Amino acid sequence: MKIEVLRIGQRLVRDDRVTTHVALVSRAFGASKILMYDANPEIKDTVAKVNKMWGGRFEVEIIEEWRKVLRAKKSDSYKVVHLTMYGEDINAVQELLRKEDKILVVVGAEKVPREVYDEADYNVAVGSQPHSEIAALAILLDRIQDGVQFQRKVSGGRREIVPTKKGKRVIDKTSP
Repeated sequence: MKIEVLRIGQRLVRDDRVTTHVALVSRAFGASKILMYDANPEIKDTVAKVNKMWGGRFEVEIIEEWRKVLRAKKSDSYKVVHLTMYGEDINAVQELLRKEDKILVVVGAEKVPREVYDEADYNVAVGSQPHSEIAALAILLDRIQDGVQFQRKVSGGRREIVPTKKGKRVIDKTSP
């Protein structure tokens, strides 16, 4: 399954950190790319540093027109999954989503235009109470991949975490 994330909008200053975390969760939970509209371009540099340090090829693309991206992805057979607390319960649609080959997850910041709801193949809710878009993204990505995204080996990084029962263990691949 190929998964990409489209981040629409960003509230000034407050959302630099939130949008960075949307990108990092996308990366860590198995997406291959995030497309960001109206976002601070420094976030791209931050994610590039994370890729260099920890490995992987996660891409960040700053886009000018989210509508064009949404339409282009749909014409390229992507299913558009819009995360919204007003959508269908994730429990009702997760099995359908697991069968899709290509998914574009839309994560809004501020009020999402009605057009996104109409263009989406799935409007998905993770609970029906106000919550973080970061948490909703993590839950969605985990549910549709059934946890297998955490079994992949990421190559090319300078460091690697070794799972331990207690403490911290990190391999520094740059030292002899």
